[in-house]
Amino acid sequence: MQAAKNKLKLNDQVEVIAGKDKGRVGKIIQIVTDSNRAKVEKINMAKRHVKPDMQNQQGGIIDMEAPIHMSNLMLICAKCARAVRVGNKILEDGSKVRTCKRCGEAIEPKR
Repeated sequence: MQAAKNKLKLNDQVEVIAGKDKGRVGKIIQIVTDSNRAKVEKINMAKRHVKPDMQNQQGGIIDMEAPIHMSNLMLICAKCARAVRVGNKILEDGSKVRTCKRCGEAIEPKR
């Protein structure tokens, strides 16, 4: 099964629209393309039991972000300051940009 085309990118500011963290906002820190999921900063936290190793001498139980499905995330437009749908527009110079469906502004990911 092929993964759906994704309109969200790394470092995008997103809002969770479904699930236990509904309404919370965070930044995408990792995208898992084959399962159409993303890890969002401080969203969908899960406890993991880790063994001691060279990086983590102590080991124990740590909190980390678990992937959340892309369909449960909406991009936040910088101009509108709210969750919006994303469209695409081809500019005069031939480049393709993501746009906000509400205000029509181009969306640039935060670095």
